[in-house]
Amino acid sequence: MFNIHFRVSLIIFASALLLYNTNGADSSTKISNGYRLISIQESPDGGFVGYLQVKQKNIIYGPDIPLLQLYVKHETDGRLRVHITDADEQRWEVPYNLLPRAQPPNIKPIYRSRKRPTVTSEYSNTELIFSYTTDPFGFAVTRKSNRETLFNSSGPFNSLVFKNQYLEISTQLPKEASIYGLGENTQPNGIKLKPKDPYTLYATDIPACNLNTDLYGSHPVYMDLRNVGQLAKAHAVLLLNSNGMDVVYTGTSLTYKVIGGVLDFYFFAGPTPLAVVDQYTEFVGRPAAMPYWSLGFHQSRWGYRNLSEVETTVESYKKARIPLDVIWNDDDTMDSYKDFTLNNVAYPHKKLLAFLEKLHSQGMKYIVLIDPGISVNSTYDVFQRGLANDVFIKYHGKPYLAQVWPGAVYFPDFLNPKTVSWWGDEIKRFHELIPVDGLWIDMNEASNFCSGLCTIPEGKKCPSEAGPRWDCCLDCTNLTGTRWDNPPYKINASGMVEALGFKTIATSVRHYNGVLEYDAHSLYGFSQAMATHKALKGIQGKRPFILTRSTFVGSGHYAAHWTGDNNATWEDLRYSISTILNFGIFGVPMVGSDICGFYPAPTEELCNRWIELGAFYPFSRDHANYYSPKQELYQWKSVAESARNALGLRYKLLPYLYTLTYEAHISGAPIARPLFFSFPQCTICNELSTQFLLGSSLMVSPVLEPNKTKVNAFFPPGTWYNMFDMSHAIVLQEGQYVSLDAPLHVINVHVYQNAIIPMQQGGLTSKEARKTPFSLVVTFPAGATNSKASGNLFIDEDELPDMGLGNGFSTYIDFHATVSKGKAKLWSHVKGPKFALDKDWIIEKVTVLGLNGVGGTFGVEVDDVAVDVSSVVITTGNNDRNSGNVTRKSMMIEIKGLKLAVGKKFIMSWKW
Repeated sequence: MFNIHFRVSLIIFASALLLYNTNGADSSTKISNGYRLISIQESPDGGFVGYLQVKQKNIIYGPDIPLLQLYVKHETDGRLRVHITDADEQRWEVPYNLLPRAQPPNIKPIYRSRKRPTVTSEYSNTELIFSYTTDPFGFAVTRKSNRETLFNSSGPFNSLVFKNQYLEISTQLPKEASIYGLGENTQPNGIKLKPKDPYTLYATDIPACNLNTDLYGSHPVYMDLRNVGQLAKAHAVLLLNSNGMDVVYTGTSLTYKVIGGVLDFYFFAGPTPLAVVDQYTEFVGRPAAMPYWSLGFHQSRWGYRNLSEVETTVESYKKARIPLDVIWNDDDTMDSYKDFTLNNVAYPHKKLLAFLEKLHSQGMKYIVLIDPGISVNSTYDVFQRGLANDVFIKYHGKPYLAQVWPGAVYFPDFLNPKTVSWWGDEIKRFHELIPVDGLWIDMNEASNFCSGLCTIPEGKKCPSEAGPRWDCCLDCTNLTGTRWDNPPYKINASGMVEALGFKTIATSVRHYNGVLEYDAHSLYGFSQAMATHKALKGIQGKRPFILTRSTFVGSGHYAAHWTGDNNATWEDLRYSISTILNFGIFGVPMVGSDICGFYPAPTEELCNRWIELGAFYPFSRDHANYYSPKQELYQWKSVAESARNALGLRYKLLPYLYTLTYEAHISGAPIARPLFFSFPQCTICNELSTQFLLGSSLMVSPVLEPNKTKVNAFFPPGTWYNMFDMSHAIVLQEGQYVSLDAPLHVINVHVYQNAIIPMQQGGLTSKEARKTPFSLVVTFPAGATNSKASGNLFIDEDELPDMGLGNGFSTYIDFHATVSKGKAKLWSHVKGPKFALDKDWIIEKVTVLGLNGVGGTFGVEVDDVAVDVSSVVITTGNNDRNSGNVTRKSMMIEIKGLKLAVGKKFIMSWKW
């Protein structure tokens, strides 16, 4: 939820220039003369440790740290770590209990040697080579297979800089490198990073409708894709550091300017984009298991003023025949905006429980919002228990006072183990009051309506009845007297060079064990998501669903994400695609944007186009602002029709989408992916941000402009079949743009050749859809005579905490199909058959695309035994594939009347 009058429209074009000034130092001034490597030796864990000595001190941004420790380790075949820190004093790092990883060895000074190491040396494993130069010290990471340099800190720019509050290091980049990531920000030019755009990482409550500025999360990782000759290879670089930073990308170099912590680099070798994300999430944490219902459609609004409005919304969706799985409440259910409370006037407890019982009986779910700020109120039990447990962040020994929706608040300190326990207990108490199915954690950057050090004013009500609640009504003074509140280097925070503590927790405030907010700021939402996940997992043994606004490296292991407060504009519709694709790279695959826009009121045409696109977001939710007119999908007849069409297909595709969530959970594979994930050799795909893939095979090509009834979509070479009319195909020898018809109620979704897509018949809820028979869509290249296709299906008891095989509550099926020598064959291989057999699920229909027909003997074997197929109906459509058109009719073979048990292996074959 956004404070509407808070930085509504930042003007940030000038901010790009900031990245190239030096906060008081002339741009030609050398900030450091670098370091020399003075000793190096093997470490007990198989890596090596070296020592770096500063060459010549200066005081720009503070004095240089005189001696650094270098630690290098090949942690896996595909992952290399390079860690640089102060050799004598412990420095802040992302806590090892938050993001588990190996700690660098504690090598005592006695291990140092005056003997100088060799001028250059290499340290390699099967995938990556680490090499260094000694004076000035620099290092490079090279791909072993082709000797391509992936990262090189030696070169024509400033040397390594390591001061207490300023760290700088650069790498050279080739011009052909395509760079992605470095978020969270809204990138108006698409997913591929553009030189000279500002990339600042610092969690901030700035609406997503603001461009090229630091938003709610911090993800200091980038993917680098390079097309060299006929080959394309990808790798990624993570700087694991939670301090604020500017990253300057020029097109041929990339420079980190960080205001604290350590340089803790992780290099992921790839070489494919999917392999990169696999290696990355293996390290930061695999994406959280998601319940099946989370893939249904969600409806939310800030401003459901009473329970009757919520009930009417649910019934109106049902009456309009628009699918709906989850209804959400913003803070409207709270008593005076206080967490874990209920407004018994607008939401009478007994009536709410009766509503939820009815909702749950239909397989639907209910989610509410909680903010981190706890109201300072002596009659508020949650606050009193928090005080008793000493769970709040402090300034000089006293809880730090801030203001959010309830008025004066204290912020829980989620770095404190006692806070995690207290938070879990409050969620348990709340769940006993209201049996919610998930939690929405918002405002957790943390957002604060005030800045500085504040007190509650005497003699006046705060907030007042007259003014808006987001106006600061506390008595506050700025905190600028410390080097934490006023650091020597000013990152491009908020796109306006605001102080780091502006509208958030002051940076000189202390967390548990004396940790400074200055260091831990961007971890707040991450640590809250961890605590919330732990709490929900302990309730009734169900799989948690958490939606969080603020994220950090590893947040996807605990929560889903939405892209925050967007505008109801065509531009924001387009921007949403890039942000969603970025979060897939960040290891947060369950992500979506507010459909139809958060504010102001969308036009009817925009809402039509937005639900057509949003129906294929991994997380699909309509959410609107308190002050906007209602925009539920049934409010316009035309939008309702578009919703039925697009969501109708989504609900048929739920088995495919749920299988993608399983793949994400075990390998990090994004649900929504840029086209270059499947077509890395296609250089046009490298910056394509107006289309995307779901998995490897489904391509979504939305209309993103007003008054358009066609869309110019790019198609990589091969055969693509229209998912709404599978008899229509696009057949290309080379990739090219194709003009597609896209009248108001049409979204173009195509499936690629060589795929097998599991589907069901749909329904108004995922529970209803899940009871229907399965079907398979098998796609061969048009006119194929020798080809293969494959796909898979994962099904399980989706609310159990664990998502995996071997527990007796899940089944995984691999599907394969071949066509060769005039014979077609389709078969399955089943793992964990018991669960599917117990559910009595069957495959009722198979649709085969790309073949010329069916002839000769048609047969089916189940578990190696032939079955009677006399009741099976085989139909074929027309085929004009010999026409020269790119878009053409293609033969569609439908095999109906099957009763194949999903849990049994089968073989289907025929001649043609």
